[in-house]
Amino acid sequence: MGADLHCHTKLSLSSMGIDNLIALAKNREINTIAITDRDCQAGAVRGKIIGKRRGINVIPGVELSCTDTKRNEQAHILCYLSDSPDRLEGLCRHNTLATKKASQFMTLKIARKYPITPELVVQCATGSTSVFKQHIMHALMECGLTNEIYGELYEELFNPESPENVIVQAKYKEPAEVLEAIHEAGGIAVLAHPGKRSNIELIEELIPLGLDGIEVWHPSHTEQQVAELAAIAKKNGLLSIGGTDFRGMYSKGVRSVGDISTPDANVKALMSYKSKMKKRMAAAAK
Repeated sequence: MGADLHCHTKLSLSSMGIDNLIALAKNREINTIAITDRDCQAGAVRGKIIGKRRGINVIPGVELSCTDTKRNEQAHILCYLSDSPDRLEGLCRHNTLATKKASQFMTLKIARKYPITPELVVQCATGSTSVFKQHIMHALMECGLTNEIYGELYEELFNPESPENVIVQAKYKEPAEVLEAIHEAGGIAVLAHPGKRSNIELIEELIPLGLDGIEVWHPSHTEQQVAELAAIAKKNGLLSIGGTDFRGMYSKGVRSVGDISTPDANVKALMSYKSKMKKRMAAAAK
């Protein structure tokens, strides 16, 4: 059985707490997961402890936000197995504040049209380190304005092509800066769901800067994209990983932990990656 290397908890984008996420993985016989909360590392620390008690291997990770200004796109880079995660805390705080600020502006825009309050949105985000679009939609559901997170109202408010959209883009660091920060913290940098956000061009730019891998398998990727990304990874000697991007009730579409997973061989490659790199560097230095 492979591993689900992209899971969120209630600390960021999911409706499900850490304990229940690990219990779900156990019940579904998924022995290895990675907790990769958005711009938050606390879940990975606690998850590793709880997972050990329940016989689930929890790989520590974090999904870091960045802004690709060249293409006017957001991007996300997954960091795994950081040696010094504390070095990423400043970046996490910066991103969290930027996300909260953008969410506040979006909430105020929506409140002019629909009867919700910022206070209700914050209540719906209880337990999370930030406020995301899913929490705003949760508040709209609470008010009886929709019966689903993703539907017509979501498309109206958060689809860039909608004339009624309220999108306010948070300003994050550039992908190259985030990549450098991950490596300074001794982590492994994997570009998240490049097909989802049209970040495939970004891969070629990040490879010379030391990108370690690509999230090849993701719910948003088509079969054609999976094949293309797998070929890019193989050609450039990059790690290939995958996961469900699990978010509990906030997941887009019906998906559970392990529905999309990383093959065992790829998990082993991830876990042994740093030791192999150290050997290569030592050999090159001789």
